[in-house]
Amino acid sequence: MINDPADAQWFKSSKSPSANECVEIAFLGANTVGVRDSKNPSGPVLVFPGEHWDRFLASEIWNH
Repeated sequence: MINDPADAQWFKSSKSPSANECVEIAFLGANTVGVRDSKNPSGPVLVFPGEHWDRFLASEIWNH
């Protein structure tokens, strides 16, 4: 389990239009996913339960 999101391995979204306008995600352990703005890696991190992240990825919003 990652206690500090700064220590996590972050991945840029493959759906972002360019490398400069991305969100990044990290698997933080204990079935949680972190999301941050790639332009501000030391800024705030949103943390979601894995189940909620899975629902987001399966949603109509994400798939358009």
